[in-house]
Amino acid sequence: MNLHKNEVEDETQDDEGVEIEAVDKSSKKTKKKDEGFWRFTVITLLIFLGIRFFVAEPFLVDGASMDPSFSTNDYLIVDELTYKLQSPKRGDVVVLRPPFETSKYFIKRIVGLPGERIVVAAKQTYIYNTENPEGILLDEPYVKFNSDKVTDKTLGDTEYFVMGDNREVSFDSRSWGALPREDITGRALLRLYPFPKLGLFPGGLEEFSKKQ
Repeated sequence: MNLHKNEVEDETQDDEGVEIEAVDKSSKKTKKKDEGFWRFTVITLLIFLGIRFFVAEPFLVDGASMDPSFSTNDYLIVDELTYKLQSPKRGDVVVLRPPFETSKYFIKRIVGLPGERIVVAAKQTYIYNTENPEGILLDEPYVKFNSDKVTDKTLGDTEYFVMGDNREVSFDSRSWGALPREDITGRALLRLYPFPKLGLFPGGLEEFSKKQ
């Protein structure tokens, strides 16, 4: 910058008109730089806000209902866009608003899909649907803490059955019933903390298939 400044000053010593022209050009350049900076800042802010409110949102886990898949203080980024384009799948870990108190958020796993009958008995989960009218035993490698609680629930066309991986303590569809689709906020996309567990789609079925 000093070299540029000296160069301008040398030019202005010869002719007063040059001085005016030189200052004017410099002012225009500065103005363009300022405009470019603010334009970049505004665009970046709009992109950030768009992602924050319409695409993804951070959540902090509090409680033991999803142990051992998730623990208190796990820091998650939740994808809020995918379920606007496609339906939730069995095994997805989702953040939801419980229908009995929509001011709160829960984290659970989708077990039953719309139109299915879900039977939970003898620490096992059975799915009855068009493909399996006689019922099929659901493989649940993520469950380490089971419960003797019995449930038999048939879902509506836009309802899901969700449970926590820690069946002993989880307060879920076994207690308060089916979950309407509109109460699903999104799916767990990224675990940022703790760092040793950092990764995409935390708690996903692929995670457990790798451990087997």
